[in-house]
Amino acid sequence: MAASRPPSRGGAKPTKIPQVSWREPHPAPIVLVSGPEEVCAERAIAGVRDYLRAEDPALEVSDVRADDYAPGTLLSLTSPSLFGEPRLVRVSGVEKCSDAFIQEAVSYLDNPQEGATVILRHTGASVRGKKLLDAVRAGSGGGIEIACPAVKRDGDRVDFAAGEFRAAQKRIAPAALRALVSAFADDLTELAAACQQLIGDVEGDITEAVVTKYYGGRVEVSAFVVADTAIAGRYGEALIALRHALSSGADPVPMVAAFAMKLRTMARVAGNREPSRQLAQRLGMKDWQVDRARRDLAGWNERSLGLAIQATARADGEVKGAARDPIFALERMVTVIATRQPFGE
Repeated sequence: MAASRPPSRGGAKPTKIPQVSWREPHPAPIVLVSGPEEVCAERAIAGVRDYLRAEDPALEVSDVRADDYAPGTLLSLTSPSLFGEPRLVRVSGVEKCSDAFIQEAVSYLDNPQEGATVILRHTGASVRGKKLLDAVRAGSGGGIEIACPAVKRDGDRVDFAAGEFRAAQKRIAPAALRALVSAFADDLTELAAACQQLIGDVEGDITEAVVTKYYGGRVEVSAFVVADTAIAGRYGEALIALRHALSSGADPVPMVAAFAMKLRTMARVAGNREPSRQLAQRLGMKDWQVDRARRDLAGWNERSLGLAIQATARADGEVKGAARDPIFALERMVTVIATRQPFGE
């Protein structure tokens, strides 16, 4: 049975619908799944379906395209059947919806059908359907919203992967987590699949050695692995990792960006003795980012950190067109950072 409409307090119309995590979805008369991250949206929609099917295996599931909508379809699919089975209607393409769909969906919010759950998938790629989204978010139809924002930053990807293992009650070492995220930095779908493979295949805790065994070929060409190795002072290994990365097609521009991001974090944390949580809150960072930066700072001082930042800034300009040989620019940057000395000394 679909969840009933949430009651309002004192008879007042709610002004904001509940926000639900995509990791813990549940049904409501209207479920708005918003945002561009398809991996999270697919999980949320599947979760709502599984929730309803666990309550009643006779669940009727229908799919509708909002951009190719036949008038009357929504009401037809949500109306009670002869035997009263619960209904789930999944509507895709709401960001491209037709005028007919908007009109009927807005009207449907005034009288949702008993036993029906309607999922509206809007990627946020356009403002199309804003009238409908505004009505849902204002509380019409007794809905909930499951936000699926883009996962782009390195820290967000780490949080995503950590959540995969936490949800499966599986432990992964911090270094292993970082290596895994670095290996799939450009594709969240592949990162999610890799997490699930490790969860399903590996007994016990997941270590860095396990990640290397499964995905070593990808880990070694990651920009962050090159940066981590150079910052740790392992000069020879850093150059080898850099050459592997470049031979695998790594772009020099994001390579320098990875170094710059880590060095900026180190500079913000350097010399500060506040507890990690307190410092992270003040700087707008995660606890693990502060802890990692403090580990990275071992053996560094103000002079060497300044040299590294200057070398990275120079390389950034050179790989963007200020020099004829971006590969040499990268090697010089790695040399300065790994040796913590000016180039040539």
